[in-house]
Amino acid sequence: MTQFRAIDPNVEVSGAAVLSVIEGMTRCSDRDLMESFRRMATRILTKNGIDSPRKEKWYSQQAWLNAFREISEEIGPATLRMIGEKIPETALWPPEITTIKEGLASIDVAYHMNHRGGEIGHYRFEETHQTGWKSGKVVCDNPYPCAFDHGIVKATARRFAPKNKAPIVTHDDSRPCRQKGADSCTYQVLW
Repeated sequence: MTQFRAIDPNVEVSGAAVLSVIEGMTRCSDRDLMESFRRMATRILTKNGIDSPRKEKWYSQQAWLNAFREISEEIGPATLRMIGEKIPETALWPPEITTIKEGLASIDVAYHMNHRGGEIGHYRFEETHQTGWKSGKVVCDNPYPCAFDHGIVKATARRFAPKNKAPIVTHDDSRPCRQKGADSCTYQVLW
């Protein structure tokens, strides 16, 4: 599965998730810079057919992926990671989730809550065992960019981590990667 290319051309993404692009690109303390990023995000979304996104509307997933590609090329993958980090704050999410394992396992549920209209791929969580740590892995087999998924996994782990625990999320470089043409990326999570 190639990043930036929808599996099914009929898939739509929720406006709540689309708004994460604007929120993710405006995470800085400098007011002028923040406004510049907001204008850039709005321009890129509009150029790709998403004009004035609203939380309650649905938009073409391919248009959103095209915007991600442009953001990656113009600004860089770090911005895609910041956008991914906003998803757990802005997208629809199952309300009963309280633990980090439940949170990581629910990424796929939240993902499906924010998409409709066809095949979209998955986020698969599996608990693993590492000496001295609680751990798991998340395999992402979907059309989103690697850096974006890294941000989603990282923010989800932080959101549901036990108090006084700072989870560590790393890309598993020993596994396939969509940046290199593979069908999935894998992230290791320690807490």
